Amino acid sequence: MKTHLVALLAMLLSLTASAQKAQYEIVAIGFYNLENLFDTINNPDINDEDFLPTGRLLWDSAKYASKQTNMAKVISLLATDKTPDGVALLGVCEVENRVVLEDLVAQPALQGRGYRIAHHDSPDERGIDVGLLYQPKYFTLIASEALPVVLESKTDSVRDRTRDVLHVTGTLLGETVHVFVNHWPSRRGGEAGSGWMRAAAAQVCRNAVDSLTERDPNAKIIIMGDLNDDPNNKSVAKVLRAVRSTEKMKDGEMYNPMYDIFESGNGTLAYRDSWNLFDQIILSKGLVWKKAGGWQFHKAEVFRQPWMFQEDGAFRGYPLRTFVGDIFLNGYSDHLPVHIELIRKK
Repeated sequence: MKTHLVALLAMLLSLTASAQKAQYEIVAIGFYNLENLFDTINNPDINDEDFLPTGRLLWDSAKYASKQTNMAKVISLLATDKTPDGVALLGVCEVENRVVLEDLVAQPALQGRGYRIAHHDSPDERGIDVGLLYQPKYFTLIASEALPVVLESKTDSVRDRTRDVLHVTGTLLGETVHVFVNHWPSRRGGEAGSGWMRAAAAQVCRNAVDSLTERDPNAKIIIMGDLNDDPNNKSVAKVLRAVRSTEKMKDGEMYNPMYDIFESGNGTLAYRDSWNLFDQIILSKGLVWKKAGGWQFHKAEVFRQPWMFQEDGAFRGYPLRTFVGDIFLNGYSDHLPVHIELIRKK
């Protein structure tokens, strides 16, 4: 009798869980720094000499094809434990041009998802851009634009070129969302000396967010990218006004779900035996305030698998990248990807 009761109870619990799960739908959204996804063709307008067959890295068709396969492998697995279609939207950076993205979405591991591309050429001196891949099954593109980031120091008249911010507007299964894909200036020359550049990029996003929320306080906005700063740095915490908790959010503040991950000691890239969490996804109030309805934030993760890490040598435990110096490791990226889940009632 007890056995039958236990079995009946287990069945009822299973049915209840299934019923609750069926009341919600889920989409996954990610970001991945693809680490120097260059083609093998010389572009005289940019500094791509290292990534040529005759260049320092002897970057030929075989290496390019292997890099594409490796990138597609990682992307194909993102969030598939949550939804079989993986990420509906994926922001990317460190891509040379649209062609490398077209080759990426055509890889066998990704081809079945039918990813489409939003991309604009950036004025970056290295010729690297940002882009957004999206599955038309989930996302309908309305418009995209490149927002310039002007880097001009008031103290020493420094003017530099960097990546534009890509602003994409579309509907995510019927709901309008705004996505900003970023790759902020690096820490070359030191964190403190280069901080003003990242603050300038953050201000471009902040201005755009203010404009959108002035028209609609519950606008659903996603800022993602390799910010080259951690969640607690000024550009993110002060300029973007991205906070770590939703409980006491003030008007104009955004929510950074990566903050707690960072505080726990996890990150997306390793440097001098410590972890940084430069790759972030930050959300507007409309995606974390339940009264706004529709898509709401559920969870954030750094995606990591054992085969994505170097197993030996001086960089043991670091993300397994494509090159260390001039040595071809045939790895993935020096960054780990991140993704979030959004849910809503059916």
